[in-house]
Amino acid sequence: MRITAFLDIPGQDNLAPLARLEKYAFSDNIFNRQIIARGLLDVFRDFSHNEEDYLTVMAIVARLSEDTEPTVRTELMEQIPPIAIFLQESRPNFPMAFSEYLMPIVVKYLTDPNNQVRKASQDSLLILLEQGIVAQHDVENKVCPILLDLSAPDSDDEYKVEAVNIICKMSSIVNKSIVERLLLPRFCELCSDGKLFQVRKVCAANFGDICSAVGQEATEKNLIPKFFELCSDSVWGMRKACAECFMAVSYTISPEVRRNKLSPLFISLISDPCRWVRQAAFQSLGPFISTFANPSSAGLYIREDGTLSIRPSSPCPAGKNASNVPSSLEEPMENKLEIFTEKSSVNCTPRSETSSSGAHEESSAIHVNFGVDQTILNQSYHARPFVTKDIKDCEINSYQEMNSGVQSADDVFNTFLYWRPPLPDISQDLELLQCKTDIREESCSVSDVLCNNCVASSEIKKVLQSLQEHIDDPDVQAQVQVLSAALRAAHLDSVSDYDVKQNEEVNDDHKEDVPILDPDPSTVNESNLSSLPSQEEVINPPTPSIIKSVELEEQQNGTNKDLGADESEPPLEEDKSKLQDIIPQPLLDQYLSMTDPARAQTVDTEIAKHCAYSLPGVALTLGRQNWHCLKDTYETLASDVQWKVRRTLAFSIHELAVILGDQLTAADLVPIFNGFLKDLDEVRIGILKHLYDFLKLLHADKRREYLYQLQEFVVTDNSRNWRFRYELAEQLILVLELYNPNDVYDYLRHIALTLCSDKVSEVRWISFRLVVAILQKFYVNNANSLGLNFINELIVRFRHCSKWVGRQAFAFICQAVVEEECMPVDHFVEHLLPSLLSLASDPVPNVRVLLAKALRQTLLEKAYFRSVGNPHLEAVEETVLVLQTDRDQDVSFFATIKPKCNNVQITLLEKQN
Repeated sequence: MRITAFLDIPGQDNLAPLARLEKYAFSDNIFNRQIIARGLLDVFRDFSHNEEDYLTVMAIVARLSEDTEPTVRTELMEQIPPIAIFLQESRPNFPMAFSEYLMPIVVKYLTDPNNQVRKASQDSLLILLEQGIVAQHDVENKVCPILLDLSAPDSDDEYKVEAVNIICKMSSIVNKSIVERLLLPRFCELCSDGKLFQVRKVCAANFGDICSAVGQEATEKNLIPKFFELCSDSVWGMRKACAECFMAVSYTISPEVRRNKLSPLFISLISDPCRWVRQAAFQSLGPFISTFANPSSAGLYIREDGTLSIRPSSPCPAGKNASNVPSSLEEPMENKLEIFTEKSSVNCTPRSETSSSGAHEESSAIHVNFGVDQTILNQSYHARPFVTKDIKDCEINSYQEMNSGVQSADDVFNTFLYWRPPLPDISQDLELLQCKTDIREESCSVSDVLCNNCVASSEIKKVLQSLQEHIDDPDVQAQVQVLSAALRAAHLDSVSDYDVKQNEEVNDDHKEDVPILDPDPSTVNESNLSSLPSQEEVINPPTPSIIKSVELEEQQNGTNKDLGADESEPPLEEDKSKLQDIIPQPLLDQYLSMTDPARAQTVDTEIAKHCAYSLPGVALTLGRQNWHCLKDTYETLASDVQWKVRRTLAFSIHELAVILGDQLTAADLVPIFNGFLKDLDEVRIGILKHLYDFLKLLHADKRREYLYQLQEFVVTDNSRNWRFRYELAEQLILVLELYNPNDVYDYLRHIALTLCSDKVSEVRWISFRLVVAILQKFYVNNANSLGLNFINELIVRFRHCSKWVGRQAFAFICQAVVEEECMPVDHFVEHLLPSLLSLASDPVPNVRVLLAKALRQTLLEKAYFRSVGNPHLEAVEETVLVLQTDRDQDVSFFATIKPKCNNVQITLLEKQN
């Protein structure tokens, strides 16, 4: 019934409907005015056909908007969006009328003194903008001016908070040029509002939406400085809001700004004195790391439907950037000797991958890093090394020699490729003597360029400096320990035995060059190991001695902390295994520390769950070539005492398998997968839901090992958890294609028959589909003997079952077999049809009902049974006639009714004609 139906009652007051509408719209009774405002949509539906009546109703609405009662104004504003949507579809000249009558009401109510009216107006404005009803000139000339007035510095605090909230929400709806010209300057001013922290908090919470609306250029020019101010705000709620939107901001900016500016800023949030800020930062750490992902280096990309897909690799010609993952990354990581270098904005660092045994070496890769740009090149065995010419801001003459590729890797002794010096060789000593003079001259120019390679270390020192005043806080001490360990590891990696001996014998005033014959013929001078600060000095410094000692050491050395560029022993294995060059190393170190039990006490009790949730994204960012950085963390999470953490990993293990590839999956994920198989049902359901997705990634021999273990899914901790068994049946339907018919018959057949006897009907019905899929598997692969044996077993188990549920299941299976056409018709009529027709004399009506459906709606609709002269058609029709005269009403009904599909097809044909 219409709300304003009383307007249609004749003989009330001898007034026309429009006059009666105007009478009640301006009645002294508030209830009458509320009813009119609430029923305006019905009024427009009745009077929108006549132009004069339509304009009259519009005028009444405009007058009604002046009502003094807030409830009437609220009712009116709530009706404007549906009225606008209706009139936009029904009237061609509606935009003009909307701009003249309705839009002024919406704008006026934004400044209404009643809070409820303003709230309704704000919601209506956003709906109208989303529907595209408000014209661009109205947005510029009516909406934006009122929002700018409400958000002015001298405006009321409550109005200002509401205005900035609308500005943030509408920025993603309106035109980009309007946001940049009109709203962005005011938003930047509001981010620095020192009077009201609620305004800054709204800006911080919606900062990512504004960045997405204005694009990269405006973000880096105008918004990033304001973001830095908000991240250092004195109110912890501001910093927490910034940490929560960090990923959205990172997606908008360039890789250089992301690495050089946002990464140190995020490290400061992770080390924030406030626990709630650190908690939000750690929750956003994984998503922030994922913004560093590069499909060309990861070898994977995300499709539009959200699934991961492997990017096919192609050989890269010499001198060109490789856009795909090298083929060498497909090899097992444990068979390679990898020396990773820490990436910096000016550093040029070669990276090679060689086999521990030269006879089994197949390929290698060289990574040349300049800032964020990365080049991945393939070279086969005995091939000359080459690098690309994409070098920016790096004027090092010594690298021209490596670019030319005139020296073979086997002709010159290279300390970069060996863990220890080889046996002495006279020819190599002669080469050392000949090259020493040239290298000494080149080292001077190289050392000046390489001295700027401590970007990450300098940022860690800045954070340590800022934490000195909070050193008494146990939480801050935990942060200092992590940061100081990362700083100390960076120094330890750069110390060589040769430099220790030299510093023991030579005073500080005398320095000697260390020759290194390498594709990078540069000379690197490192400091003495004794000059490094101790752990006690790092954790509890009396003064900022950490920073001073490191700066003094860098000034004395004038060099770059380049891994693998000296002749000393390599860094410790546990330190080397965590190094990579995709993301800033401090970010990865902080992410790996999320599994530390101390984090659960000082940051968040569920920090391990957040780490597990974002681990696939981090693994995708690093790529399978850097899986060694996450392997220990993944194993730690897989053995976490909290089942929620293990459950999170179980739900994502199939995605991680796609990222890592079959070899790493078999080596590192399969043991964890096996452990999850024996875990709690809450964990097992995670691997069960994606069982097919995981098994299809394994090799056939490894996949076959799980045939017997699949039976363990039938047993659950709680027998009432029937959805677990339902999911098992659904997955087995997919898993059938992964095994041959013999394995299906020996293993999966027993599971299917067990599920067919389940106590829950939903499990039984999906299991019947599984039985049909198994039968189809046999006949598609020409395993007719297995199919015949399975049919005989079905007849014995279901057709001659003492319970009527089993006999009903047999009728359903036969119907599904015919529908899916999973076996030849002659086999069906020979082995299954006689047993099916014998159910016509079953004493239970439910069995005969399903038999009637199978015969009338399925069998008789197949061309084979409708053909004239079919010897089996007569038997089927006789059975249908018997069922039509059945004493049970339902049986006779389903035996007589025609199939719905035919009715639908006839209807469609009639419509087409």
